[in-house]
Amino acid sequence: MDKLKYILSAVLQGMGIAAMLALPLVSDPTLPAGETAGQWVGFDRGAIVAAAGILLGLLVSFRLAVGKRILSVAGAVGGSLMLLGGVQAALGLLQLYGYAASRHSLYAMTGSFFNPGPYSGYLAMVLPICLHRWLADEGLKKRVSGAVALLILCVLPAGMSRSAWVAAAVSCLWVYGCRAGWQEKIRCWWQAHRRQVPVLVAGGGCLLVLAGFLLFTLKPDSARGRLFMWRMSCLAIAEKPLTGHGAGSFAAAYGDAQEAYFAAGGFEPWEERVAGSPEYAFNEYLQAAVELGIPLALCLTDIVVGCLYAGMRKGRYGICGALLSLMIFSLSSYPLQLPAFIVTLAGLLAACVSGNGRREWLVAALLAGCIGGFRLRSDVWTEQSCCEWTNARVLYHAGAYQSAEKEYERLHSRLGGRAAFLFEYGHGLHKQQKYAASNRILKEALKHSNDPMILNIIGKNHQAMGDYRAAEAWFLRSTHRLPGRIYPYYLLAKLYWEPGFYQPDRLEEMKRMVLTKEPKVHSTAIRQMREEVEKMK
Repeated sequence: MDKLKYILSAVLQGMGIAAMLALPLVSDPTLPAGETAGQWVGFDRGAIVAAAGILLGLLVSFRLAVGKRILSVAGAVGGSLMLLGGVQAALGLLQLYGYAASRHSLYAMTGSFFNPGPYSGYLAMVLPICLHRWLADEGLKKRVSGAVALLILCVLPAGMSRSAWVAAAVSCLWVYGCRAGWQEKIRCWWQAHRRQVPVLVAGGGCLLVLAGFLLFTLKPDSARGRLFMWRMSCLAIAEKPLTGHGAGSFAAAYGDAQEAYFAAGGFEPWEERVAGSPEYAFNEYLQAAVELGIPLALCLTDIVVGCLYAGMRKGRYGICGALLSLMIFSLSSYPLQLPAFIVTLAGLLAACVSGNGRREWLVAALLAGCIGGFRLRSDVWTEQSCCEWTNARVLYHAGAYQSAEKEYERLHSRLGGRAAFLFEYGHGLHKQQKYAASNRILKEALKHSNDPMILNIIGKNHQAMGDYRAAEAWFLRSTHRLPGRIYPYYLLAKLYWEPGFYQPDRLEEMKRMVLTKEPKVHSTAIRQMREEVEKMK
């Protein structure tokens, strides 16, 4: 009877944890691409379900025999992630073989994510849990964890994410080393062969350099782009190292730093080629420092490292391996910008520090119920607003700007923090020749985005209003923010061709830029711009 109670209690508690961690499986096709409002609603509902499941599990296990252990929080988190990782890996295989559609038209395999990068990072995070379970368990549990690990290993290379490969390799090696007692063996070897250490360190360093070079040559421009992004992020940090630019301000701070860098001149040609307008730093530590400042970013990192150390002391190597994998993946990707990874990180931290008693489960149930209950109404409201935005976008893309404006104006107070929403609203006003109102909305969008197209439209608004000096300043800002783009040079050429602002020398310079600058991708629009500027004589 006690065994049956234990199984039922473990199932209820495990299902509760899985309900909260199953965010990657939550999707809503009625929302704009990449919108996460639906996932937060899914988390809120899952948290309420989790609270109910955990409390029921505690009730069932209340009369277990004295000394009978119940399922630990760490066990529930690890088991849930392994289950969800297996589902993701199976979905990836179905997508690769054409039996299921990916969530992005440019990629054959994304799992339930929108991009193969985060998908690969998620699988890399689950893999060390599977390895630990395979090494520690026997019988059916060992076979299940081995099967999930094999599924992940079949899919992970196809994701082409070097960050995920490194994270999976390092974390799995660490888990195996902890299980095999490498720490003690290394200590003994160190004492017996101290003279050989410099040679081994040098050899290991050479191998790391070689591995880094091979990973770099796999996608060189992508690697250069990451390095350039990190450099610009460091410049943004240097502007406000202590206080940061504010939560959610990374894109605006990054855009300003990149604009200032290119405006100063002296940059390399490859920097112009790889520069872009990213939403994220592709390094969570740098992004935290940009937004929150160095001191607070270090404090948050210390909390994560402290939880990792606590988990190691408790022997929870699988959970710690998953946390280590996520920390490594965060060095060159953006997992913590997605709800699935934020909630999973919270679960991993809790699993590292929690005990094995009922008190931890009771605290988890209360926290889940309170968080889900307090957030649900607001998140549902936001999700409904995003659905209404999707309907308004149909009018926007159809060119019915006047009808769309009414919807955008109504939704502005609810979705004013979303750069894409503000851009569409401002661009629609521009199309209706409401230039002053368009500039007001687009300047608001600049606080959440580094897209140079916003600068271009503001400049066009000023040009249409006859304020040519202001238009020139905004177009020049656009050329500095992304000097590789041809469009702002074309706009400047048209500005200098204006009878009221005719400047033949600058016109010829801009024409030369439009005609000779090599675009990243040749298109019909570039050909048409070049044909038009050739007629400006």
